[in-house]
Amino acid sequence: MSNMNYTIVNGAVEFGADTILEEINFEIKGRDKIAVVGRNGCGKSTLLKALVNNELLSEGIGEEKFMVAKDSDLVIGYLKQIEFEDDNITMLDEILKVYKPILELESKIEKLLERMQEDKSAELAAEYSKAMDRFEFLEGYTYKKEYETVINKFGFSKEDREKKISEFSGGQRTKIAFIKLLLSKPDILLLDEPTNHLDVATIEWLEGYLKNYPRAIVIVSHDRMFLNKIVNKVYEIEYGATTRYTGNYSDFEKQKKVNYEKQLKDFNFQQAEIKRLQQIADRFRYKATKARMAQSKLKQIERMVKVEEPNKYDLTSFKTNFKIERESGKDVLIAKDLVIGYDKPLQTISFNLYKGRKLGVIGENGIGKSTLLKTIVGKIQKLGGTFELGYNVQVGYFDQQMALVDSNKTVFDDFYEAFPRLSNFEIRSSLAAFMFYGEDVFKPINVLSGGEKVRLQLAKILKRNPNFLILDEPTNHMDIIGKESLEMLLKEYTGTVLVVSHDRFFINKIADSLLVFDKNGVRHFEGTYEEYEAEKQEEIVEKVVTEKKEKVQNNTYLQKKQQARNEAKMKKIEKEIDSLEQKLAELNIELQKEENYSDYEKLMNVQNEIAKVNEEIEAKMQEWEELGS
Repeated sequence: MSNMNYTIVNGAVEFGADTILEEINFEIKGRDKIAVVGRNGCGKSTLLKALVNNELLSEGIGEEKFMVAKDSDLVIGYLKQIEFEDDNITMLDEILKVYKPILELESKIEKLLERMQEDKSAELAAEYSKAMDRFEFLEGYTYKKEYETVINKFGFSKEDREKKISEFSGGQRTKIAFIKLLLSKPDILLLDEPTNHLDVATIEWLEGYLKNYPRAIVIVSHDRMFLNKIVNKVYEIEYGATTRYTGNYSDFEKQKKVNYEKQLKDFNFQQAEIKRLQQIADRFRYKATKARMAQSKLKQIERMVKVEEPNKYDLTSFKTNFKIERESGKDVLIAKDLVIGYDKPLQTISFNLYKGRKLGVIGENGIGKSTLLKTIVGKIQKLGGTFELGYNVQVGYFDQQMALVDSNKTVFDDFYEAFPRLSNFEIRSSLAAFMFYGEDVFKPINVLSGGEKVRLQLAKILKRNPNFLILDEPTNHMDIIGKESLEMLLKEYTGTVLVVSHDRFFINKIADSLLVFDKNGVRHFEGTYEEYEAEKQEEIVEKVVTEKKEKVQNNTYLQKKQQARNEAKMKKIEKEIDSLEQKLAELNIELQKEENYSDYEKLMNVQNEIAKVNEEIEAKMQEWEELGS
């Protein structure tokens, strides 16, 4: 159903007295890949819910008539909706529910064969033939390979397949629900934060899968790199309304900035013109000879199509004015054969970090990224080797534990306790730089969102004016606006940065070099994340090319001898395949004979024989290919 359409014009969503979305204009066509972005709490998840359940929608505040139009047989898949009916069945049985039509067809084909034993009618033979065609159309021959690939990519083992749903953790159950959703291939796939709980390898695989998904997708995600690689449209929700942009996330960022600057320029120009006309009108209004001219100027103002003042540009939220107190020396951190770990060594690392550089730490979970940072700031002991901080280095350290702190103290009091010498005005200015405005500063810490807690900790760390920031996952819990603000802050920061993050977009914007952690060790890469990705792709291509070259170059006497042997074997296999194919042709003729339609047992035997011969041919072909490669 590739020409599928779904349109909402001037919709709204109200909960009680609150209007969450005021003016929704949203369209999904064919194979659209759409991102929905906006601040936390702006209504992104609400929009997804309204796409599933149109009863949530009412008339918006726009000029156009409220309308929802969609194809009647549209299938929408939504990750948040999935519940398991029965926790006691195995993971594989749960996933196989997706293939109900194929499995039902398989048993129907078996039953048809049984009936054909008694009933020799052409109708039944035609029904059987139709069922076989349908089986092929539903990809009945390949569905096993399909679900096996997806289960593997999500990190489940063969043993996991036989485990009951009740034995899996919450995160794993979400993954199982996600696998079911992907394999059921709805016309529109609605994904709310799909990369949560997934490691980088799975995310990268998922990017490729979704990019090539043959139907439409709507994604809400804070992972901008993920959006960049998949989407071709972006809807931003701001002030309760949707605005549509064409292109991926980076295109949206650029267009938004350009639109804002153009509108601001037009607005300022028009305001100046209104002021000029108004002044002329005011001057001459009461002079009899000029009164008509004054009137015409006022008419001119009235007739103008007013340019709205653009909403405050939302991408410069952290207004940074902090200074570095003292400059550090050139060497900020030197690590040589540094062994990190708790009870046993995790990694051995060597690298130099110089003043003003920004080093990003990336890699899979659980292999030492945070452990490295904790070792450097003295929270855990090193297990071997050396590291030292350079002359005059002052560290500001942030980790996730800080952001989890709960307290009844207000934001203001918490900040005041850390800096009792500051005046009220200075405290409020420092907090405002991290988006705590007005009454926000009197909120108790225990009602803050994750992102607000992170911002409060960063405000305190940066107020101490460190020259070396060590940050462990600072963008967790932050919405896109928060992340972009932090990126600006860190780009302007003149000190040195060491940051662990799984947000590839963030790392790409900030880091000028990388420490890449994997199971084989830690590698220091001089360059940005984009350059690292490009090199990774080149290495894959080079590896394939090198392997091919080696095959050609190693053509020594032994290989020639082996080749001769292989060729002889291949000739023998070719003859065997020929005679198997001859046999297959005969069996197919047997199957078509009308007199056999009545003999169910014979038909079954012929079918089984055909399947066996096909398997033998497949095995011989594989053997032949292996000899030839």
